[in-house]
Amino acid sequence: MTMQTIGIDPGTAIMGWGIVEEMGGTLRSVDYGALTTPAGSEPAQRLLLLYQGLTDLLHQRKPDAAAVEELFFSRNVTTALAVGQARGIVLLALALADIPVFEYKPREVKQAVAGYGGADKRQMQEMVRMTLGLPSIPRPDDAADALAIAICHSYTAPMLRRIAES
Repeated sequence: MTMQTIGIDPGTAIMGWGIVEEMGGTLRSVDYGALTTPAGSEPAQRLLLLYQGLTDLLHQRKPDAAAVEELFFSRNVTTALAVGQARGIVLLALALADIPVFEYKPREVKQAVAGYGGADKRQMQEMVRMTLGLPSIPRPDDAADALAIAICHSYTAPMLRRIAES
């Protein structure tokens, strides 16, 4: 049985996405990329463009599950609010597409992918490349982050299924 998971790294300027397929314990990258919005666009217009792009992507790819990074509140409140808005449209699009959503903290993603919750960005990107057998690190960085989130869920899903069945 194969399972395709879309990982999403929410953002309003760039929203990374990556689809990972798990089959028999082996992971492979199906596709990845980023949805972008024009600089200087009004926030509502950016959210609309991201929503439309994500909806089209979900309709074309039809993933079995979605993994989204939980909001990490940093010192920059403005950035946190914008990411929160982007997360909102991601969750809405996934709910309307009837795709189960799983959320992971940044530290959980790092632990699952790199084996260390404090891994830096470069370590994470290299582990994504190695795990998926890619010739180079996925670009943009947001797509690599999204693939990491999808990998995290692919590793976690079997345990979640066993818990649900018991």
